[in-house]
Amino acid sequence: MPDTIDSIETPAFVVSETIARRNIRALQDHCDRVGLRLRPHIKTHKLIRFAKAQVAAGAKGITCQKIGEAEVMAEGGLDDILITYNILGSAKLARLRALSDRLTRLAVTADGQAVVTGLSAAFADAPRPLDVLVECDTGGRRCGVQTPEEALALARGIAASPGLRFGGLMTYPAAGGAREAAGFLRAARGLLRENGLDCPTVTSGGTPDMWASEAADILTEYRAGTYIYNDRSLVKRGTCGWEDCAGQVLATVVSMPTPDRAVIDAGSKVLSSDLLGLTGHGHVMGHPEIQITGLSEEHGVLAVDPARPLQIGQRLRIVPNHVCVVSNLFDRIWIEGADGSLEQVPVDARGRVT
Repeated sequence: MPDTIDSIETPAFVVSETIARRNIRALQDHCDRVGLRLRPHIKTHKLIRFAKAQVAAGAKGITCQKIGEAEVMAEGGLDDILITYNILGSAKLARLRALSDRLTRLAVTADGQAVVTGLSAAFADAPRPLDVLVECDTGGRRCGVQTPEEALALARGIAASPGLRFGGLMTYPAAGGAREAAGFLRAARGLLRENGLDCPTVTSGGTPDMWASEAADILTEYRAGTYIYNDRSLVKRGTCGWEDCAGQVLATVVSMPTPDRAVIDAGSKVLSSDLLGLTGHGHVMGHPEIQITGLSEEHGVLAVDPARPLQIGQRLRIVPNHVCVVSNLFDRIWIEGADGSLEQVPVDARGRVT
């Protein structure tokens, strides 16, 4: 085991456990203050270790995007899981049914009758019903019913389907779109109540707007994922500071072809090519003047100020634009303890995209 960070082979993904746990505590405290249950999304860290830390801090349960992630988390002892994705096909439905038998609580989402029909066929003879939430498109423009009236119609379909139970409403709004989302959800809940349907859960999410989240007489639950590590996109939005970025890529300068250009051993297979509206591919800690101008698969190209030259062999810590993707690019990552100790751990749900 390496004695110091300088003896780790690069490129590497290094997570400060101190910062990650501080981030867990901060959002949990916020949700407790504003009366929201927190159900963190494990898509960012994909680690049983941190999912358990989030639940121990007070989270209601966890959110997964794919069955594969949920299977890993269930194997690790997490027993209250929401999967926020349409589940289709006999193979996936069989896996979902098997997963349900292992958990204290499993819930899923649906945005169309075809999804509901498949879920019902898989759970019609189950010993307990599957909770199904209606996904609502409140501005994010991904999946989701388009109007409160459509939400009511689908909720009725769920409630009438053998093996299923209507569990509430779910949305993932556009960044800055919390107010519009709340209006949509209030209208949908009103229609549900008028038609005799209880709506026990109304869940929204998104790390960019997490500090502005509140129950606002409509939400019961909040989902956030990136907050545990944070990244450059969130710093640029003002959601956090560089000191809150727990996940960083450690890279080595491998070439200085010119005084104003350096090359590092971290390309798109490490930093990802996601821009998220930003210029450049990451922030070099301690070197705000450096721009990561280009990525190929194994090379990162840096624009360097000749007045602050880098040295071949020099190591750099980089906060990526989008840390969730970076986490999934590594089989194993390094956890850095408060005392500087280092532990290499597998990313438990890495690559679980089905």
